[in-house]
Order: sequence, then structure tokens, then C-alpha cells
Amino acid sequence: MVRIRQLSNGIRVVLERMSYFKTAAFGVFVRVGSVNETRENNGISHVIEHMLFQGTKKRTARQLAADTAAIGDNVNAFTSKEYTAYYGVTLSEYLPRLIELIGDMLNHSLMDEDALKKEKGVILEEIDMYDDSPEDLVHELLQKQVWKDHPLGFLISGEKDVVRRISRDEILDFMKKHYTADHMVLSVAGHFDENEIYALLEEAFGKVEQSGEARLAAARSALDGARPKDSPYHREYPKSKKADVSGPCYIPGFCTREKEIEQLHMNLAFPSISTEDPEKYTLAVMNSVLGGSNNSRLFQVIREELGLAYSVYSYGSSYETAGLFQIDVTLNPSQAEIAFDRIFAEIEKLKASRVQESELGIHVSQVRTELAMSQESPRSRMNANARAVLFRGKIESLKHASDAVAAVGPDSIQKFASKYLDPSLASLCLVGPVGRRAKARWEKKLNELRQNR
Repeated sequence: MVRIRQLSNGIRVVLERMSYFKTAAFGVFVRVGSVNETRENNGISHVIEHMLFQGTKKRTARQLAADTAAIGDNVNAFTSKEYTAYYGVTLSEYLPRLIELIGDMLNHSLMDEDALKKEKGVILEEIDMYDDSPEDLVHELLQKQVWKDHPLGFLISGEKDVVRRISRDEILDFMKKHYTADHMVLSVAGHFDENEIYALLEEAFGKVEQSGEARLAAARSALDGARPKDSPYHREYPKSKKADVSGPCYIPGFCTREKEIEQLHMNLAFPSISTEDPEKYTLAVMNSVLGGSNNSRLFQVIREELGLAYSVYSYGSSYETAGLFQIDVTLNPSQAEIAFDRIFAEIEKLKASRVQESELGIHVSQVRTELAMSQESPRSRMNANARAVLFRGKIESLKHASDAVAAVGPDSIQKFASKYLDPSLASLCLVGPVGRRAKARWEKKLNELRQNR
């Protein structure tokens, strides 16, 4: 059973007891990421994530590492485009220590100047690592291309020159604005005593202040007699519920990055739906049919039948205010144009005729199984519950999601594919051996595809 409560300062707490486990997971999810940044501070959310492990008023970085190891060494953090998470998994008896540890990191970090200088060096190495990974690079470059100057297209790790310039004062100002009670969700899942853990969460996080925007909204609410309601999600890109985030505009694009590697990494994108769009279940099943599994059409045709690529798959990239549907292929450059044409041939087949019930049943079962398996551990439940409350304000049951997937029919898949997989809006990114002539040839090919549809 999942319960949602609030601390005295308004921080939302989501608690799910799983008494049959001997472990528990705890996480602090902060609604801030690269989408909340500007070109002048891009990467600052990621810098903060690193810096919170570099010492507090009562623990050095080494002591934080030692205390982390003492409870299982499963404390970590990550930054995404829309939120930052600090979490850990440990034996239930150590859960109070985990809560106190993460609370100390978030509330009493020193942000030491020397530690900041050192950690920037680590982050710059991380940026180089991602730049050396064509699988990551082709995805990030394409998102940057189609969303142009909107922060949703920013690199999460930031640009190296910008990261070098970020100051301690900028970090403190950014945290004061975003690391606030109304932007946080605390999530616990696993074996624990609810009243004991709630009291510990109040002790560790109950003094976190509300943001200025939340205090202003509360004051206006008191004057108006009721708080203004959020606009509902709709099929077009919705507005974010966070005041400093607006939706992007998708602009079809083409980009390349030449790298001296053997294989060509190709990524295609189409404008798609946002996270809470009612068609999200249709997207999940259509993705499984087209390229999201080893039994998908793209995998069976491109890899198994034609042997054109080792890796080919599709996936949705959905965010609060926008979304993409992407197809990724890694292959020999000599096979790329053939594979490109076959991908669009399979897309047209999906749009032209209904998926047979036998094929649909396989993929519905697969998606439902994946849904169930994704909720089988304290960590996965902690993570899913936190994100649901952070962005949706409520928990969606597994039964509801599973039933919604089961209700997806062939007509809805065909309609979805026809609506969103529009070749005239296709975007393309290539990373690998793409010289000037190859770039010009691909750009011409993409333009002809768009114009002929």
C-alpha cells in the first residue's frame, strides 16, 4: 500500500511498505535539471549533484564515503533534464542512517572552493567520456538540434567552457531557488516502520524552506479563497507546472559529427507526445511492435533478415512539455542508406495496415510483463513513486497501467503511427565516418524524403 503524506514544511513524502523485503530504498527527488538552466549556467544542476558528495559541516568527503560504505555502499545520485535524485538502498535496520546521511548532504553541504575546483576537473573528464561514446553522442546531438535554443536540448553535463566558469555563489543562488520544499519529493519503499521513518524525515528535512514562488502562490491563494488549478495535459505540448519552464518548439533538423571510428551511428527522430499524454500506452505498444524489442519489425528485418546492423532499436523520449520518438542504428557506413530506406518502408507498412491480433498480443504481453518487472524491487518502487508524485501528484496503480496497455488495439496503433511518424518531419543525426561529401549526400537524401511525403 502506498501513502502520500506531507512534512510540516509541505515536502511531499511517498511511503510504500513492502514487508516481505529485508531492505529499503530512500530517495530525495528535486524538480530541477538542465531544463531549468540557461546557456550561461548550463551544467550547474549536474555540478551541484557532484558537490553534495564533497563534504558537509560535520563530514569530510572521505567520511561521507566511509559512512556510505558502512551501510552497503549503495548511495548514489543522478541528474536528468527535469529532475535530480539522491538515493540509496540498504538493510532496513540502516535506513535511519541513510536518511540522516542524505539529509546532511542536502542541507549542510560546504561547497568548498577547493573541492569545487577539483570536482570540475572530474566533471570535465565525464564530459569527454560521453563525447567519446557515439551511442550517447548521437542521441544528445539530435535532441540539441531539434529543440534549438530551448533548455530541453541542453546537455545535462553542460558545455566545458560554461562548467569551468560556474562559481560557488552561482551554485548557492541556484540551490536557494530550486532546492526548496515545494520542489522536493521524499520517497521510501521496502521494509520499514512508517511512523518511525516519517519522524526521521521530519527531523532531517522539515526545516527546508519553501521557494519564493510557492510563498507568493500561497499568499494569492489566501486572498482569492482558492489556489489556481493547473491546466490539464493535452495532446499538444502542455505548459509545465514549474514557473520557469516553457515548452519547446520542434524544428526538423540534420546534424553530423565526424569521428574516426569504424561504424556509423544513426539516430532518427520524430516529434511525439509528452509524458502524461493519454496516448502514452499506445506509444509503448507501438514502440514494442516497431523497434522496441528483439521480436520487433525493425530488429527482425534490419538485423535478422538482411544482416545490415548489429544494433537497431526504437524508443520514446518523453518529457513534461514535449517528446520525441527515436530510432537508433549502428552499422557499417556502406549499409547505412539501405537500412535507412528499409526503416521508412517498415514505418509506412505500420501506417498502411492494421497490426494483426496475433502480433499485437505478443507485444501487449511483453509491455505488461516489463511493467510488472519494473516494480519488483524497493529501489524501482521508490523511484517510480517519487517521479509520479513529483510530476503527476498521484500514484498510478500497476493494475491501471496494465489494463490500459491491454486495451490498446490495432486501430489506435495505426492512428498513432500515421499521426506522429511523419517523414516530412523526420530529423537525422549521424556520428562516425561522415566526411563532407557523405554529409552532403545524406542531407540531400533526407530533404528528398521530406519533400516526397
